[in-house]
Amino acid sequence: MSDTPSAAGPSQGASAPSGGSAAHAVASVGAKFDAIKIGIVSISDRASTGVYEDKGLPALQEWLTRALKNPISFEPRLIPDEQARISATLIELVEAGCSLVLTTGGTGPALRDVTPEATLAVAHKEMPGFGEQMRQISLKFVPTAILSRQVAVIRDKSLIINLPGQPKSIQETLEGLKDAEGKSLMAGIFAAVPYCVDLIGGPYMETNDEVCKAFRPKSAIRR
Repeated sequence: MSDTPSAAGPSQGASAPSGGSAAHAVASVGAKFDAIKIGIVSISDRASTGVYEDKGLPALQEWLTRALKNPISFEPRLIPDEQARISATLIELVEAGCSLVLTTGGTGPALRDVTPEATLAVAHKEMPGFGEQMRQISLKFVPTAILSRQVAVIRDKSLIINLPGQPKSIQETLEGLKDAEGKSLMAGIFAAVPYCVDLIGGPYMETNDEVCKAFRPKSAIRR
């Protein structure tokens, strides 16, 4: 289960209201950058029922706001570890126009950890490289990273990625590993996200290189 809090105020134990996306819209940073809608989903029985504050939604929103130059409209959801509910939420966010959906929590081996199964159930294509790279990054810190079962999939024109439950692990897997001078030692998974979104017909995502430099073939770079 996610060890993660309700970021921008969705009620505990329920999805954030769909009309709340305007409150989460980041101010436009210029017309030259495409607007993008991103779904962020924290999955935890205890956080969704108010046992503790969720930290996943704020961590995702904070990192994405730093990493992307695009104006972003966030669609946050805080839900329990229920497979049908997770699948329905992912479908809802895709149909709402989210080009990218990031989940946190529910990817371990515990009986209630069903996020990967719920994600694969709505997939049109599986993207195994994202999960493989996340585990390689996390193994640099803890041997139990081999127990993580994160997956990534494409549904329609949306990329859906499962992330770890801890904010520190979320940043490490998205951003990658750097040395003391900030030089990249191992690429994070987000370096590949913008080009993947290009290929499935989504908006052109531009990153702040000091946070995470996106990779695209030269022929795919917008001039």
